[in-house]
Amino acid sequence: MPDGSWFCNDCRAGKKPKYRDIIWVKLGTYRWWPAEIHHPKNVPTNIQHLRHEIGEFPVFFFGSKDYFWTHQGRVFPYMEGDRGSKYQKNGIGKVFKNALLEAEARFKEIKIKREAKEAQENSRKPPPYKFIKVNKPFGKVQVYTADISEIPKCNCKPADERPCGFESECLNRMLQYECHPQVCPSGERCCNQDFTKRLYPDTKIIKTPGKGWGLIALRDIKKGEFVNEYIGELIDEEECRARIKYDRIIDAGPKGNYSRFMNHSCQPNCETQKWTVNGDTRVGLFAVCDVPAGTELTFNYNLDCLGNEKTICRCGAPNCSGFLGDRPKVSLRVCSPKGKRFKRKYRRRKSEGKKKSEDECFRCGDGGQLVLCDKKNCTKAYHLSCLNLTKRPFGRWDCPWHHCDVCGKNSEAFCQLCPNSFCRAHQEGALRPGAAAGELCCGEHDDAERGGKTQYISAKKNSY
Repeated sequence: MPDGSWFCNDCRAGKKPKYRDIIWVKLGTYRWWPAEIHHPKNVPTNIQHLRHEIGEFPVFFFGSKDYFWTHQGRVFPYMEGDRGSKYQKNGIGKVFKNALLEAEARFKEIKIKREAKEAQENSRKPPPYKFIKVNKPFGKVQVYTADISEIPKCNCKPADERPCGFESECLNRMLQYECHPQVCPSGERCCNQDFTKRLYPDTKIIKTPGKGWGLIALRDIKKGEFVNEYIGELIDEEECRARIKYDRIIDAGPKGNYSRFMNHSCQPNCETQKWTVNGDTRVGLFAVCDVPAGTELTFNYNLDCLGNEKTICRCGAPNCSGFLGDRPKVSLRVCSPKGKRFKRKYRRRKSEGKKKSEDECFRCGDGGQLVLCDKKNCTKAYHLSCLNLTKRPFGRWDCPWHHCDVCGKNSEAFCQLCPNSFCRAHQEGALRPGAAAGELCCGEHDDAERGGKTQYISAKKNSY
């Protein structure tokens, strides 16, 4: 039991009961009873005239059909699936049983109506949020400002057509520093002040099929051009300890700009970059290819997945990984149909002798600092970047080789050349015999690959 006074999460957040809420009510020596909060104007006249205090509200008890005035301290929310305490089959127990059935039916009725109303509202406009132009620090988080003497100076010439532009060789731009007009040789003509001046191309919020709301470009955007800044509340580790623990997190849920509507894609046309703007770190979204007007703007969320539960990805890209947080299966050409296909080698699985863990990444075949699979008898190791992670997984971690690429369940059939694998329901036709006897490999590997000369198409990883 907590020491001293204690407040539940609802009271701590300032949440109040609302009319038409289904609740549990405690009166005197009676058991907790299911009821519905009614508006005072909708109850019988004699109930309206009963003595009550400011802050009290009338409730309608299911089963007994009685009314009573009560307050927040004597109620708590009814949750779907609540069954109450044990009851007898006759007398008051029978009334209580009927009350439970009525409360369950009423709860479902209100839920269906509410969801239908929300769906109708969401089809017309996005869910409500507060539009902000700059990041808002929350709690103890601070926004840093550099002294003018600390801001680096580039070597661009003021006479250039677009000094410090995204197609220039501006040193600050290369190092992802935004120029300052009082320091840059080009002064006000400097074109490397996109964050400060909020120079975003025109975009529009749209409803996308199967993915909710999204953002499209209203004009052509060139490769490397600044698209938007990821804006939201700056939250420290203490505030969001239930999430992935970074020093600072930008939460664009309750507050943000149009970038909050950009959807995830395993084959995105934008990427995130961390820039230093006047001494503070900001996150910008930049085009990784030429984006025609009318195209949806997307970027790879690069989510960290805790535990073994996964969220289905609905991006529809040809190289879709199937789950958010998983690395795309085949990194196809991004955006440009004329782009050069870069490939890398796969290393064949070593079968000579057993060792505690492999010293080469099972996905790219290179050595270095690796993350080891915790599953018993699995010797696989991976680079964090090959797992699309920015830090080591927390707790016990099973590598991708043990989860079906289609549904995420435990795998029973494994490719011997890469981490692709399949469960019993999806293994039929997924693997083919390789060059080595008894070796199986998936359809991503051609004949040359199965003979030991496997190659792949590289893709650029988003930075956070």
